[in-house]
Amino acid sequence: MAKKKRRYVCQECGHEAHKWMGKCPGCGSWNTLVEEVASSEVKARVPKSSANGQTRAQAEPLSKVELGEEARLQTGVAEFDRVMGGGIMQSSFSLIAGDPGIGKSTLMTELGRYLPERRVLYVTGEESTRQVKLRAQRLGVESDNFLLLAETNVEEISGAVQDADPDLLVVDSIQTIFRPDLSSAPGSVSQVRESTASLLKITKENHFSTFLVGHVTKKGTIAGPRVLEHMVDTVLYFEGDRHHAYRILRSVKNRFGPANEIGVFEMRESGLHEVPNPSEIFLSERGYGVSGSTVVCSLEGTRPVLVEIQALVTPSSYGTPQRTATGFDYQRLQMLLAVLEKRVGLAFSDYDVFVNVAGGVKLDEPAVDLGVAVACASSFRDVPTDTNAVLIGEVGLGGEIRTVSQLPPRLKEAGKLGFDRAVVPHNNLSGMSETSGVEVDGAKRLTDVLDMVL
Repeated sequence: MAKKKRRYVCQECGHEAHKWMGKCPGCGSWNTLVEEVASSEVKARVPKSSANGQTRAQAEPLSKVELGEEARLQTGVAEFDRVMGGGIMQSSFSLIAGDPGIGKSTLMTELGRYLPERRVLYVTGEESTRQVKLRAQRLGVESDNFLLLAETNVEEISGAVQDADPDLLVVDSIQTIFRPDLSSAPGSVSQVRESTASLLKITKENHFSTFLVGHVTKKGTIAGPRVLEHMVDTVLYFEGDRHHAYRILRSVKNRFGPANEIGVFEMRESGLHEVPNPSEIFLSERGYGVSGSTVVCSLEGTRPVLVEIQALVTPSSYGTPQRTATGFDYQRLQMLLAVLEKRVGLAFSDYDVFVNVAGGVKLDEPAVDLGVAVACASSFRDVPTDTNAVLIGEVGLGGEIRTVSQLPPRLKEAGKLGFDRAVVPHNNLSGMSETSGVEVDGAKRLTDVLDMVL
């Protein structure tokens, strides 16, 4: 009988230790090391040979590899298909994660409405089949091809897959699934990793598509080992504020399409509804003639999105001024304020600065730097900006405006929404022909931009 040895595994990052520690050396989290029992038996890998009637796997030249036609499941929902790279690829293995209550189970249940002619096997480990049916009725899912299974054992799920022969498998959630041959509890690092490996093997052998629903940690990352993200073909994040109606489905990894693509949905009582023109929605409640408001164009994957940046600069009531950013990187805000103070002469040392990206959107592209910096300067001087201007550009530490990529589609999106002016980096003007009816002004320095729009 194989000897059992004990180990302590961090439930956040998967770091293994021989003794319990309060703080994980891998990720720095506290009280995340959990005791697990692992077998010390190691099975040697025996190569296949012709002696026992089996042949070795043979490598083949690249020129002899046959390419079949791409088989994708088209849901008919443009926002979802765009994020998936044009539809759900056959035999793909996807992971979707997000905050509790954001709408992950709602989106997965609606696949039964998107694909009524396809067999969808929905495995629920957190709810009963009755609960899922009540949600399906509310969402308008009525097809008998939508099959429900309340199970957490991987072996039972495998048997159900063989019987049902689905086109699509949904597992909600992977943290509840377990393999009975492992002694650790469901949700532990080893169970999540090995259960995912078993489901991956079933998916590739039976040529259907699988969606795993995953939990997130307090920091917003996917719970479980990082290897989980490397095993799957597509990693999707469902973002948004539960207090806002809009949800953003973002692909951070996609082997079958562009990464960082987004799809925008609106959460209603009847479920999620796609938003074909998110720029118009994000700017619908924009105020005019108010200082601290600018419009930027961020490129999310292949889609340009216009978003309003709001800034409020007010005298500080404390010894240390506050810096708060919602939807924008806090460290980058600190850098932009330092550039404004050093290169433009605006002293923020005695002022609190609050920056908000309207609509609950999260922006991390450097091209929105110019809009954030101008919004802060506008609120500091209490002078409104040009309401018909879109600001596009990265701000360097020397106060220079650096070039951005994919400028023509950004200008086209701005012209479509009625903006007649755009301030862009001066170096982007060379070789640019199409402006979509938008007057384009080039700027080299941050001070030049402030003179143009304030």
